[in-house]
Amino acid sequence: MNDTFTIKSKIYAGKKSIGLLKTISGSRACIITDGIMAELGYLGQAIELLREAGIESHVFQDVRPDPDMEVVTAGLEVFRASGADVLVALGGGSVIDTAKAILYGAWKMEGASFKRPQFIAIPSTSGTGSEVTDFSVITVDGNKVVIVDELIAPDIAILDSVCLQHVPNRVVADTGIDVLVHALEAYVSINATDFTDALAEKAVQLVFAYLETLYKNPADAYARDRIQNASCMAGMAFTNSNLGLNHSLAHALGGRFHISHGRANAMMLLPVMEWNACLCGGGGERERIRYAHLAALLHLPARTTREGTASLIEASRDLMRKLDFPPSIRGLGIERDAFKEALSHMAESAQRDRCTPSAPRQATKEELVALYEKAYQ
Repeated sequence: MNDTFTIKSKIYAGKKSIGLLKTISGSRACIITDGIMAELGYLGQAIELLREAGIESHVFQDVRPDPDMEVVTAGLEVFRASGADVLVALGGGSVIDTAKAILYGAWKMEGASFKRPQFIAIPSTSGTGSEVTDFSVITVDGNKVVIVDELIAPDIAILDSVCLQHVPNRVVADTGIDVLVHALEAYVSINATDFTDALAEKAVQLVFAYLETLYKNPADAYARDRIQNASCMAGMAFTNSNLGLNHSLAHALGGRFHISHGRANAMMLLPVMEWNACLCGGGGERERIRYAHLAALLHLPARTTREGTASLIEASRDLMRKLDFPPSIRGLGIERDAFKEALSHMAESAQRDRCTPSAPRQATKEELVALYEKAYQ
């Protein structure tokens, strides 16, 4: 099978790139956002820029973290009533995922009569890369469900890091580690190609070089731009290669215990890397070669593939320590009994997850339970 690489989104990056909105063609826009973007003035700025383009705006600003079907349904009603020919997602991953689910829902409801609007994503966090992917994660009955369809990939991604300058430190850490996990999973995915590798490698380098700096000083514009670019590049990589068990396990963990997506990914990162590389058993040579190559790019000890893999794992552990992550799921305050009760359901959910088939090494339910147990300890 020939390698394929597709990027649908046209990317505009740089200071004041949000000004592109005043050049958009259309008559009515539906803006999907949240209260924070309204409070900070970015919603008003977007409405004014669209007004300069002669576009009337209708707003849905009730998105909340880890959006569920109630939020999507309410937003869908606003979108369909607006008759919009432009859909704008202004906010973090939850906002962009909600807008994607609204778009997908409208298509499913209207069928052949559906006229797809121009879709513009303006991220306010650097983590999900959702502004360039065909993925959306929505919570349904306490479970995180992944929608994957090229219909929901934004047409335009506007990367204006000014929109990120008020992001709290904890969000910088959570979303930044999410970038790292996206890049690492894309890199060892069974669908990885030379094209996804190049993007993943650069994203990993940028995260290790600038995430700690941004965490300590969110006002650092240069570091902010670098991490936003890393997020977008990792998104471009994994939308072509898919992800793996780290995300599958994190989706189930986050859905069950209401942990932010980036933090759930952080809790699973080290156990999954060790699992992929088979550090405690045979196999995993391909993954060790790949992890060791990343270690060498980061100027870490990598005289052998095992040493390189161990170096990368330890560097990831050290980075998370510097970002003040707890060392385990237990450190999040989740009681042992509640965690143990959830294990079977979470493992089954992870097995069904859309990210699992592209993992470099598949796992039984019992092995997934063991990965959760290791992450808890």
